[in-house]
Amino acid sequence: METGENNTNQEPAATPQATQPVAPSSDNTTLMGVLAYIGILVLIPLLTAKDNAFVKFHVKQGLVLLVLEVIVMVLGSMMWSLYAILNLVNLGLFVLSILGIINVVQRKEAEVPLIGQFAKHFNI
Repeated sequence: METGENNTNQEPAATPQATQPVAPSSDNTTLMGVLAYIGILVLIPLLTAKDNAFVKFHVKQGLVLLVLEVIVMVLGSMMWSLYAILNLVNLGLFVLSILGIINVVQRKEAEVPLIGQFAKHFNI
């Protein structure tokens, strides 16, 4: 027998059982919930997932964030003297968006601090 030659008489080593890949679900609730907190992308779940109460809850909060982001952007373009303060407000809005995304991933309908109470006023 030559060296380096494979021995075809040996059985292959036992491999662990491979799990079947999970087919992507047609329910994209988590994706729509996450999109609700990413600025103007809130329009996608607003238009496509109106029937889902979980998504609707997060869309309302995302709309409040979007309105606040637009207000900060408009104020920032008009009042350069408030630039530093408006940057802190933008940072706060970003943190609130992250908190909302965490709630979506954990499948919670928890209000985002400071803005969650205003989301109730959106009738969608």
